[in-house]
Amino acid sequence: MQSCESSGDSADDPLSRGLRRRGQPRVVVIGAGLAGLAAARALLEQGFTDVTVLEASRHIGGRVQSVRLGHATFELGATWIHGSHGNPIYHLAEANGLLEETTDGERSVGRISHYSKNGVACYLTNRGRRVPKDVVEEFSDLYNEVYNLTQEFFRHGKPVNAESQNSVGVFTREKVRNRIRDDPDDTEATKRLKLAMIQQYLKVESCESSSHSIDEVSLSAFGEWTEIPGAHHIIPSGFVRVVELLAEGIPPHVIQLGKPVRCIHWDQASARPRGPEIEPCGEGDHNRNTGEGGQSGESSQQRRRDEDEQWPVVVECEDCEVIPADHVIVTVSLGVLKRQYTSFFRPGLPTEKVAAIHRLGIGTTDKIFLEFEEPFWGPECNSLQFVWEDEAESCTLTYPPELWYRKICGFDVLYPPERYGHVLSGWICGEEALVMERCDDEAVAEICTEMLRQFTGNPNVPKPRRILRSAWGSNPYFRGSYSYTQVGSSGADVEKLAKPLPYTESSKTAHGSSTKQQPAHLLSSKCPEQALDPSRGPVKPMQVLFSGEATHRKYYSTTHGALLSGQREAARLIEMYRDLFQQGP
Repeated sequence: MQSCESSGDSADDPLSRGLRRRGQPRVVVIGAGLAGLAAARALLEQGFTDVTVLEASRHIGGRVQSVRLGHATFELGATWIHGSHGNPIYHLAEANGLLEETTDGERSVGRISHYSKNGVACYLTNRGRRVPKDVVEEFSDLYNEVYNLTQEFFRHGKPVNAESQNSVGVFTREKVRNRIRDDPDDTEATKRLKLAMIQQYLKVESCESSSHSIDEVSLSAFGEWTEIPGAHHIIPSGFVRVVELLAEGIPPHVIQLGKPVRCIHWDQASARPRGPEIEPCGEGDHNRNTGEGGQSGESSQQRRRDEDEQWPVVVECEDCEVIPADHVIVTVSLGVLKRQYTSFFRPGLPTEKVAAIHRLGIGTTDKIFLEFEEPFWGPECNSLQFVWEDEAESCTLTYPPELWYRKICGFDVLYPPERYGHVLSGWICGEEALVMERCDDEAVAEICTEMLRQFTGNPNVPKPRRILRSAWGSNPYFRGSYSYTQVGSSGADVEKLAKPLPYTESSKTAHGSSTKQQPAHLLSSKCPEQALDPSRGPVKPMQVLFSGEATHRKYYSTTHGALLSGQREAARLIEMYRDLFQQGP
């Protein structure tokens, strides 16, 4: 560990050096999902003018993907606003009239959100039998009682015993099973049916957590995820409207679409990295091109200025454009980080951040929409839930590839039919979802039809006239749906993932605390070796910042968590340059 001295009036002050010539810090945001848009908008509103958003895909929104078919909008990604009291997504939607057509049935207060709170869930077995209503209610009460116990380990600091393997699924399965087996009032047949229902409920739980299996979700960390009070809401016109509202405050030239990033070169000693770090792309390429949606090429004067100045970060794009910057806000998914972190950052990430990426989990939850000419389900039915009677003693939620369809936990009825028509929405997660993604539409529609015939006991269930489905796991720009705390991980890993680079003493303060990031000239004189190049003196702090749902300790996996994380990282930079902007031009 070395020490460094920094003075506010030093010519080598990393905050002011260069800014006296340029006047504005340059910030590049990678990703135009909710986190990236929120960060860019917050910076622009506070006076930052040199902001660029690079989006790999051809549209903004990230994991918000609303598809318009006929008169209806279907959500392949984010669907519900989870909670209303203090939820920024809810308040944005409410203030702009996006919830005016939301029906009372679409304001669900249940833990598991169906498309309508009206009606009842129909639990059906693979033998074509409907589970009696009283059995469903008894099992549901028991399951929810045990589920509430899973929250206590984190919230009350209860120790986790070895038998549970620190797994939400293992703990829940064994607790519920033991209580069912010990019930003196149930017949053996009823007990068998309830035991089979455990697996169905755990499949739903796996889909909600976006894990391959709820067995992989940490029991000791499970209760840290925080639910915002209030009802869950659906936006009839599409969740993408929230995305569009955020983007309204961002000038069009700021966002460049179809602009995937190859590598972030941070902690750079010169304007243009030397040596083998950035491979030449070929003749005709230059420093600052423009992607789709951006401005036409920069002036040669601007390019020369970029080349003459020292930049701590250089963003290398797949199209060979090289963009120098003072700060980069990375909003890519945890799935992309897991797949690409070794090549995405030069120099490589600190050991503890790599370990956090490995320990935290992200899986795939996919939807399968089936549209029918007429409903074959009753008007009181809000969902069809699949219970496999032969899984009463099963201890796994993993299936061989040829049995991928067993991971489909059921189909929800989209409500109201006047808006959507007669549509079912199926749910599948994990490795089995990836197998489904590799099948063609015809094969998936055929298998789903056979399942519906088998579980309803109705051989006349028609094939759907249309199918629409998501494919989050195989999408190279996401590699999964959203994050969870995997067995072996904790909220501390979320903090480590969110910590800006390079590390300084002040950046070791947990994000979300009341401690504010200090301007560079007020940073501690003790700097980790990684944040110090003896030949250059102190290095500019917060060169690479991280946001996205996986970086929010309490609200990971949610749209509001993503939005808040983007605002959080923007706030770090706003605070850092507060004195500069207060001085004015």
